[in-house]
Amino acid sequence: MQDPRPFLIGGLWRQGETSVPVNNPFTGERLATVSYASSSDAEAATQSTVAAAAVMGALPSHARYQLLQKIASAIHDRREEFARLMMAEAGKPIADAKREVSRAVQTFTIAAEEAKRIPGEVIPLDWTPGTDSHLGILRRVPIGPVLGITPFNFPLNLVAHKVAPALAAGNAILIKPAPQTPLTALLLGEVALEAGLPPGALNILPCDNTVAEQLVVDPRFKLLSFTGSAPVGWMLKAKCGKKKVVLELGGNAGVIVEPDADLEFAAQRCAAGGFGYAGQTCISVQRIFVHHSIAALFTETLLAQVARLKAGDPSDEATVVGPLIDQAAAQRVEAWVGEAVSQGASVLLGGRRRGSVMEATVLSQVTPAMKVSCQEVFGPVVTVTPYRHFNEAIAALNQSDYGLQAGVFTQDVNAIFHAFRQLEVGAVLANEIPTFRADHMPYGGVKDSGIGREGVQAAMEDMTEPRMLVLNLKPPAGA
Repeated sequence: MQDPRPFLIGGLWRQGETSVPVNNPFTGERLATVSYASSSDAEAATQSTVAAAAVMGALPSHARYQLLQKIASAIHDRREEFARLMMAEAGKPIADAKREVSRAVQTFTIAAEEAKRIPGEVIPLDWTPGTDSHLGILRRVPIGPVLGITPFNFPLNLVAHKVAPALAAGNAILIKPAPQTPLTALLLGEVALEAGLPPGALNILPCDNTVAEQLVVDPRFKLLSFTGSAPVGWMLKAKCGKKKVVLELGGNAGVIVEPDADLEFAAQRCAAGGFGYAGQTCISVQRIFVHHSIAALFTETLLAQVARLKAGDPSDEATVVGPLIDQAAAQRVEAWVGEAVSQGASVLLGGRRRGSVMEATVLSQVTPAMKVSCQEVFGPVVTVTPYRHFNEAIAALNQSDYGLQAGVFTQDVNAIFHAFRQLEVGAVLANEIPTFRADHMPYGGVKDSGIGREGVQAAMEDMTEPRMLVLNLKPPAGA
């Protein structure tokens, strides 16, 4: 039997005293065992990250650019390996996995470019008498050691969204990957080492929750960037003390479809956004609000689109709805659907489970209090609800503890801007699903969906601090 996969501290691969299995969500097969870090390992990783922060902070922007470009190029060269690994450990359909690898290449490429253009500012300070000779220069400096905690659903690109901006800004970062998907993060660590990243600039530490909490409360980390569930994220924030915190949490994304929308296009996009990767995306389409005059036609069109989606084996290029991350997750989604039906909801399509695969499910007659509406399903379930007035749809979409992204399908620019002003979300997407994300755009939400923004440039702003230089400029002698 192979030794457990080691973790990465200070540029060296180390074995811990304990290990845990990593299983294929679709087959249940054990892929590998991964070494888990102890409390003393966490201390060593923290010290390594602190030491490397000084090294990274001293690197000129051209050196950071070159390192990030090398990482991007290496991911591209090993794209098939990354995609197959994500398919195996996350159950991600292979077509989605390949797209994720391409996005990760772009994320590191964007970060490389941004490393060369961290902005500064010249600020006039001669606004009051007696300050005639004063001038200010503002620069952004690295915040210091960063702790990143990442989820299972995008095991490469959501790690990249913490690592790439941290390195671009001149920081060192310790990544605690999701327990279900540590192998992809460890492979990224291998790529980073081969690219010549300074030892400790990227440490990768699979560990249990107790050790993770030790890292979270450690004041030597200046920023915690967490992506995951809302309850865990807010709990960790409460333990963070004085460090800066960025939380990218859950959602139950809503879509509004107006009578003038292109219904075929809206239905096709909602099907893609609600059921891709079995709905295991925080911006997966979950609640669709459709004007009553087109509700029947839209629902019929949506059901036809969803019925075409292939479910099952993630190794099949045609599969859209793969397995959930484990059987427990699939059983939970199945139970929520059953509970909604017992409370009066109707199943228009799907509703059944086979092992870790949940059928693509469309529900109607849903009330706001049902879990499938008011909570985050994180599975292949979409609800369709008619409305009569646009403001009624906006109010219904806002009736949520979450506020990540929302979509509005209409040709009326006034309605689009009205939605933009009124919807309580981090982003409004016009004639697009809320599942859309470009890797360079500011991304994040309000309410229980988190605080702060990701997207490379936005993350770099959080990962740097503004520092002022005030100059009292006297005329030179003899001038």
